Amino acid sequence: MQTHISTTPFGRRSLTLGMISSQVTAKTAPADATVHKWQVFADIKEVRIALGATDRALAILNALLSFHPETAFYGDSALIVWPSNEQLINRANGMSPATLRRHLANLVDCGLVIRRDSPNGKRFARKGQGGEVEEAYGFDLSPIVARAAEFKDLAEALKAEKKAYRRVKERLTICRRDIIKMIDAGIEESVPGNWGRVLQSYQTIVARLPRTAPRQVLETIVAELEDLWSQIRDVLESFVKSTNMSANESQSERHIQNSKPDSKIDSESRLGIKEEASGSAGEASNVQSLPRRELPLSIVLDACSNVVWVVKSGEIRTWRDYLAAAELVRPVLGISPSAWDDAKAAMGEREAAITIGAIYQRQDQIKSPGGYLRSLTDRAKAAKFSVWPMVMALVRAKLDATKASGAAEETVATAERVMRTEKRLEISDALRQTMGKWDRDK
Repeated sequence: MQTHISTTPFGRRSLTLGMISSQVTAKTAPADATVHKWQVFADIKEVRIALGATDRALAILNALLSFHPETAFYGDSALIVWPSNEQLINRANGMSPATLRRHLANLVDCGLVIRRDSPNGKRFARKGQGGEVEEAYGFDLSPIVARAAEFKDLAEALKAEKKAYRRVKERLTICRRDIIKMIDAGIEESVPGNWGRVLQSYQTIVARLPRTAPRQVLETIVAELEDLWSQIRDVLESFVKSTNMSANESQSERHIQNSKPDSKIDSESRLGIKEEASGSAGEASNVQSLPRRELPLSIVLDACSNVVWVVKSGEIRTWRDYLAAAELVRPVLGISPSAWDDAKAAMGEREAAITIGAIYQRQDQIKSPGGYLRSLTDRAKAAKFSVWPMVMALVRAKLDATKASGAAEETVATAERVMRTEKRLEISDALRQTMGKWDRDK
């Protein structure tokens, strides 16, 4: 081999401190070190992004390794290969010469190979009489041996990080699922507690979750969710213990009966919900005379403006947005999933959502929103309920409040537009009486 090893690149390429650092590192390889070149290459692929290597650069490195006849690399062996650009292009899947040069420079910058350029920049080797290589100019692969342990440690650390990230994502998914289902169970089984506030706490935590987050951020959010999970779990377990589940069969049967919707209606009625489904002939004729046209979304939002508060964007532009907002409002009001499903089945999804919005608008005046919704659902099943008088009563109340306080003319114009809508639809006297009844119920 040559007595003087080239340390500077040929031509206009400048020498950098990074190149010198790579050359210094290559000299630190122990003479007795032995590595498997393809195993080291597998580690390099794992940590490619951390090293700053491109995927094309690794394709070239793969080609360079294939030009060395030995699979095992030793610390004291000559590891210089001298393929031409044409040979490299053929083994690197036919990339262009400009692309080849650019990614060869990337390999040098990353310290994966070292340039050993000849005086004229050509790559070649001179052999002695015995066929042994005496001088070689090309690419030195000694960093593969010198940095093999570093690549292995980086690959193992990256695998551990990926495993930890996957586990925290699994914890996040399971914790979110458990919290939502436990909140639904608490509402469904009438467990005492402010479940609306619990849901708001959950939504506040989840709202801080970015679309793509590092593991440390996920760990913080999961820790808060697990704390909330523990609190909810304690409440549910305490309630189960207090009901003495080990009692006799009759007690268990009575507990199950009390959890059914029919019994819940009775308990909610005792809380002060006024029964409106009287089923009188006057009310039946009134419902028959209600407008058959669907309510415009703009009027619904004028009447039930509080629904916008629960929307993260602060805007509701379509019925789909409104239905999604109603799904968020339902647990805040403490309405059980079964009551919500019954309402959608009896009224239709859109009218049930409008009803939820109206109840949310008057939540400070309704003692038990769940019982009230079940009452309206029963009326809807008997074809004695429509959302029109409910919405119109809210609009009229807003109009009266606006006129009394001398608020902005824009709101007055909106309310007057609603009144023109009433006139255009020829609302009956019976409907106006029902609207007045809603005003009196407040």
